[in-house]
Amino acid sequence: MGLPDTSPVPKKDPMGMDYIPVYEGDDQEDSSGQAGLIRISTEKIQKLGVRTEAARVQRLERTVRAAGRVEPDERRIYTIAPKFEGYVERLHVNVTGQTVAKGQVLLEVYSPELISAQREYQIALQGLQSSQGSADSVQSGMRRLADSSLQRLRNWDISEEQISRLTQSGEVRRTLAFRSPVQGLVTEKKAVQGMRFMPGEALYQVTDLGAVWVVADVFEQDIGLVNAGAKVKVTINAYPDKAFSGTVSYVYPTLNPETRTIPVRIELSNPGMLLKPAMFAQIELSVGTRTQTVTVPNSAVIDSGTRQIVLVQVGEGRFEPREVRLGRRASNEVEVLEGVRSGESVVVSANFLIDAESNLKAAVSGFGHAGHGASTEPGQKPSSEMPKAATTGHRAEGAIEAIDLKSGTVEISHGPVPSLKWPAMSMEFALAHGALLQGYKVGDMVSFEFVERKPGEWVVTAVQRASPAHDAARHKSY
Repeated sequence: MGLPDTSPVPKKDPMGMDYIPVYEGDDQEDSSGQAGLIRISTEKIQKLGVRTEAARVQRLERTVRAAGRVEPDERRIYTIAPKFEGYVERLHVNVTGQTVAKGQVLLEVYSPELISAQREYQIALQGLQSSQGSADSVQSGMRRLADSSLQRLRNWDISEEQISRLTQSGEVRRTLAFRSPVQGLVTEKKAVQGMRFMPGEALYQVTDLGAVWVVADVFEQDIGLVNAGAKVKVTINAYPDKAFSGTVSYVYPTLNPETRTIPVRIELSNPGMLLKPAMFAQIELSVGTRTQTVTVPNSAVIDSGTRQIVLVQVGEGRFEPREVRLGRRASNEVEVLEGVRSGESVVVSANFLIDAESNLKAAVSGFGHAGHGASTEPGQKPSSEMPKAATTGHRAEGAIEAIDLKSGTVEISHGPVPSLKWPAMSMEFALAHGALLQGYKVGDMVSFEFVERKPGEWVVTAVQRASPAHDAARHKSY
């Protein structure tokens, strides 16, 4: 092992290994002084299928989709509950689910308290009429008694029509009719013929389904795009050929920790009563950024989990990896907040292959420096651009025991590796790329180079047939 050496023509080093070809402009630093550029030949670009698109400024459009269910509008639910004690005398609506019109009689009830209140009002009216011509104090007392009796009837929700009939005819009715306050559906019926009810006990529930809610469960990552007042398209499985239009009325302040979704309330009209409570619904909400922003295709972003990289084409066959800061995503586009300017060409196809190619070159370059005895001057810092896992390369010789190109591995029975203090053994290596073993078969004697890409993962970066002298020496040692 001597000092680093170069040659203008292909040659072998003292160990019989081929020199690694380096072409003009292939250095990590471009002639323009820009560090970290990746240079790939035109032929390789065509083989990899590299395709680029220009970053552009536009409004980022996105469709938020969610599943939901139809629910009645809580403001359109009415309960029929008498405010006095009594008995169900007669039922006019006796089936849950029956459709009723506004003002339709639901039931008639009998109440001794109600009869007493009517009689008190009737006596008060007669006393008021007979007190005409009496002292003012007498008339005032009778008027207060009549008003008090009238107010009592009104507090019990006796209609003005019934009060007017009582006032004009003076006849006390034995029963009182309760009518539906709206046109709708009887969704609950507890009234039974002849039953006794107490004040406040619910006998009927009538729901107006002329307008309904759809409560959709929107995923946490999409909730920032949903605002009250937004128009929503609603589809129902029962009516695949129909689309209903609704409006977001409320975004609930709570999140379901199990599904990571937030309920969103959508109001929509229900013509023909087609939408039934508890039906499943699908919603689509088209949203977009308020201002135009720089965007690139989703396929242009290489996400390592800790950072996002975009390959920007800066010249013919030259690509610059740039770390970017991303914003909102659409179905095919992503917002770039920092790192790329409008009009710059970014790689949208085969970018992962270019990234792998650059990492391989860095690994081979790091091996070459270590294998040829390159050293760092005192006080000189190693380049931060070199991957740490590829700074130390190792060499060995052995026989190929198995090749699995599908999984990208090779099993080699190799001799001792002094640089790692390994004894002779058989082990499996990963291949930097499958072309390394093109033309080789099981049983071939090879001399190979390998690096530790990450702890415990050993990757073969170069392979060549072992020289006859090394082959004979290996067999002799075994």
